[in-house]
Amino acid sequence: MLKTITGKLSALNSELVYRKKLWHHAKKLPVLESGDRLILDNLKKSGVHITTLADLGLNSTPELLQAALKQLSIMTKVNHDNFNQKLPHIYQVTDLPEFSNWGNEPRLLNIIEKYIGLPIIFHGVHLRKDFPNEQQFGTLLWHKDSEDRRMIKIIIYLTDVEKKHGPFEYLPISLTSLWSLNYYRIYYKLWQAGYVGITDEELKKIIPESAWKSCPGEAGTVIIVDPKIALHHGTIRTQERATLFFAYTANPPKKPDLCNQYWDNTYPRPELETLSS
Repeated sequence: MLKTITGKLSALNSELVYRKKLWHHAKKLPVLESGDRLILDNLKKSGVHITTLADLGLNSTPELLQAALKQLSIMTKVNHDNFNQKLPHIYQVTDLPEFSNWGNEPRLLNIIEKYIGLPIIFHGVHLRKDFPNEQQFGTLLWHKDSEDRRMIKIIIYLTDVEKKHGPFEYLPISLTSLWSLNYYRIYYKLWQAGYVGITDEELKKIIPESAWKSCPGEAGTVIIVDPKIALHHGTIRTQERATLFFAYTANPPKKPDLCNQYWDNTYPRPELETLSS
């Protein structure tokens, strides 16, 4: 009992400190241009903003795409013949300047800081291939990320993504607000699953499939999402999908150990070559 009470008091104190930091940093937040305010508004409204690399118009985009396609072409092939669950193949590419330069574009950082409300940190980039799977597991289950109270991940499609490629799918946060019964029904299901995730069939009993938001798109589609507040998953696919994942949190995040995968040796790194080599 004492341990439970101590834990709750510690959590309350942590939340109060967090709120105080938000208040102090509010006057230091960057001012956004009108187009970037639209991104911010959509993130606050639904937890997701969808755009394209062309519409973002960042100067470092050509180098990013060239480097991504080059690294994608040399990713080692994975033999899944003896596995029912085909895990994604992930490269940690944070060390390559073409990726880190794009992830540190000042306009992006300003949008993300304005949304998170605190000084932010760019953790890094994953280059990812997802393979055909018939059953839901891992990130194919509906889940929420837990690195921080608010966070941003930017997903870039490197290939055209239709239904057969397993597009990103999410629930608008208006359907799962703290004041709705759905919020508590979903969290109960997540708690029962050890917060690993819930299946389509389980979610259908709470929120109809017609309300789910699927995000197919051509190569160059950009999905900016707060995966802490938007329930989301990758969908079942029959063909491969290639993407980039950029990750941002407040500095420091609530759970820094969950962010290490973007710069440590959790995933293999390609050779540190620049396009000029």
